[in-house]
Amino acid sequence: MRSGFVSFVGRPNVGKSTLLNQILGTKVAITSDKPQTTRSQVRGILNRPDAQVVFVDTPGIHKPRTLLGERLNATATDAASGVDVVCLVVDATAPIGPGDRFVAERVPADAIIVVNKTDAASPDDVLLQLAKAADQLDRSAYFPVSAKTGAGVADLVAEIISRLPEGPAWYPEDTVTDVPEAFWVAELVREQLLAVTHDELPHSIATRVVEWEWPRIRVEILVERDSQKGIVIGRKGSVLKQVGIAVREQLPKGAFLELFVKVDKDWQRRAQALDRLGF
Repeated sequence: MRSGFVSFVGRPNVGKSTLLNQILGTKVAITSDKPQTTRSQVRGILNRPDAQVVFVDTPGIHKPRTLLGERLNATATDAASGVDVVCLVVDATAPIGPGDRFVAERVPADAIIVVNKTDAASPDDVLLQLAKAADQLDRSAYFPVSAKTGAGVADLVAEIISRLPEGPAWYPEDTVTDVPEAFWVAELVREQLLAVTHDELPHSIATRVVEWEWPRIRVEILVERDSQKGIVIGRKGSVLKQVGIAVREQLPKGAFLELFVKVDKDWQRRAQALDRLGF
């Protein structure tokens, strides 16, 4: 039996959460085309007869502009230490740049480079990206994958498992994630808001469950300015209605979801607000 912890690190929007969901065959992390969708370490557990792999998804490492950004970077960097395997994920469709090299400087020499989004690049471009990654990032192994289609993922997982030490399972074999249910519902609400609101809003939105008395769940949506409140609510409540319908489809039957919007001025920049939200 092999068991251990594996972290996915990289710049924002390289597909770390999608890769985690693909490996597990189920959704344990929200995804979006907006940068910095992931804000916390999210653990997903792969159970096999001969192995248990605990994957840790992390926020994208970036140049922070707010206190929230600084804390997200610290969360991601922390996940690259104290684990058995680190996977540095890069985008096959984007040039390897200072951001990738910045992350590479913070991961061990035996990290695996995962070149993701091969479905969106030509074979020649993928080969070129692999060559550039080898030249600029200089790590121990390189795997081209598509988190979207699953291509190359099995080979990556086999390599990860081969690197894990022998040991007992850390979680019961039927556990897929250790994310609390209330946290997951709040994340689903934020995922749907990211899908329907304007580009200027993603970083300004935070969500949390403030009441849970099944089947009633009350979720607070925080924005930073009064002008954003109207965008999140939508004309005659259209945005909140759309979000509520999409989230309820992913919850057990009978769930009653109540959404309300609150302005918490500049919450991303205030330590007290971030502490309250768990960042």
